[in-house]
Amino acid sequence: MIEYRIERRSGVSTYQQIVQQTKQALRLGLLQPGDKLPTAREVVELTAINPNTVLKAYRELEREGLVEPRPGLGTFVRRSLARPEAAADGPLRADLVGWVDQARGAGLEREDIAALMASVLEQRFDTGVSGTGVSGAGGGGSDAVTGGAGSDTGA
Repeated sequence: MIEYRIERRSGVSTYQQIVQQTKQALRLGLLQPGDKLPTAREVVELTAINPNTVLKAYRELEREGLVEPRPGLGTFVRRSLARPEAAADGPLRADLVGWVDQARGAGLEREDIAALMASVLEQRFDTGVSGTGVSGAGGGGSDAVTGGAGSDTGA
């Protein structure tokens, strides 16, 4: 089951963090169709946020066709966003882990790496450049869903 991590100083609204972390879990295959999301009460107990915030996030995910509420049972994943190329055990992730380790070894901090990654992603996607020639420019991101900080932005 997904465990949400709310970063109160991130500047990203709480409900949007829940949406982003859910989508990240769907992309990474951590959530599969049929999986149950935690109840609003469970999220509130773990994060001390307003239950209406959780419900707002779940409604947005429902509008996007990603989850469906089942009265009396909870909210369940309806479809995945996972792509085999982005699998947690895939070669692209292994390459990205190696690149991040190399960047850390060179003395870069989390924020430095995030800024560099965002810059490369922006350049490669916004300029319409094909995916060739940039090693380690794939998605990846942090594991906010499994306990680290981050969001759907590759964080």
